[in-house]
Amino acid sequence: MKSVFPATYSTLCPTALSSLISEKYRLENVQCKFLLRGVGDTYLIEASEAKFILRVYRSSHRSLPQIREEVKLLQALEQAKVSVSYPITDVFGEAIQKLEAVEGERYAVLFSFARGRVVQLLSENQLRVLGSEMARFHNIASTISLGEARWSFDLETTVFKPLEKLRSIFKENVEGHSWLCEMAHRVEQKLSQIDIERFSKGYCHFDFLPKNFHFENDSVTFFDFDFMGSGWLVNDIMTFWQHLILDVYTGRMTQQAANESYRIFIDGYRLNRPIRDEELAAVPYLSLGFWLFYMGFHTTHDQFTAFSQPPHLNFYTAFLKHIVDNYWDK
Repeated sequence: MKSVFPATYSTLCPTALSSLISEKYRLENVQCKFLLRGVGDTYLIEASEAKFILRVYRSSHRSLPQIREEVKLLQALEQAKVSVSYPITDVFGEAIQKLEAVEGERYAVLFSFARGRVVQLLSENQLRVLGSEMARFHNIASTISLGEARWSFDLETTVFKPLEKLRSIFKENVEGHSWLCEMAHRVEQKLSQIDIERFSKGYCHFDFLPKNFHFENDSVTFFDFDFMGSGWLVNDIMTFWQHLILDVYTGRMTQQAANESYRIFIDGYRLNRPIRDEELAAVPYLSLGFWLFYMGFHTTHDQFTAFSQPPHLNFYTAFLKHIVDNYWDK
């Protein structure tokens, strides 16, 4: 009998997934199309009833308890009428499907489709809506309790542990790694001067870049909560601020335009939730943790090997130096 060669990661067949979705969710004329690889694999599901997104998680990166907590958060947000792509339950009331892949058990979740499209340059109304809806998300995220399977975002997990992971890939740029370590201690010093105990806490998306929300006219829908974890909620404001600053750095936006966009976004946020000036003052410093966290993650995921090569590392470091030079205290 011919044996199947072991695999650490496989791409599941769209045709077989179409049959599974049709059976589990009682949908008609299901068509499944592979879209992209990431922490999990993403498929577009088109049926007679509607369009959906199927996420098939990689067991090496997301455990079942971690997936359950993501689902639980999104269900709470959907119940509260926060505009998110939410899990769809099958005919038995289950939101998570177990699949037997070549490499072993994998899990999948069917999500509602986020209508609209990615918008890189947001209008005033869209900026205000984005801030307002993020605040509504935080109003739920600051009160719900999910368990202990997800990670926390703090200085240890976003700065110091990633720096250790990055030591080996900076072997050709020891000076660059030393500079990052120096900046890490500056962030630690800066936060020691702020009353961070008064910062709002809860579950963060931690990746509020335009690729993770769709606009249909002036209506926004959030999706891709794959990295959600607990921490200071201002981290989500920081991730969007970085999008604006990156546009300034690459010449797609002037500093004046970025400042005005950020002001409108924060005004929108404050329509539904307060944010302290001290929290906003920490945003440029928390940015270091955003980049180090994802740079560290890239070292654990074969899909992102290219992002751990010198050209990308040099770009990230140069951008961080731009932030330090222009947005940190002198």
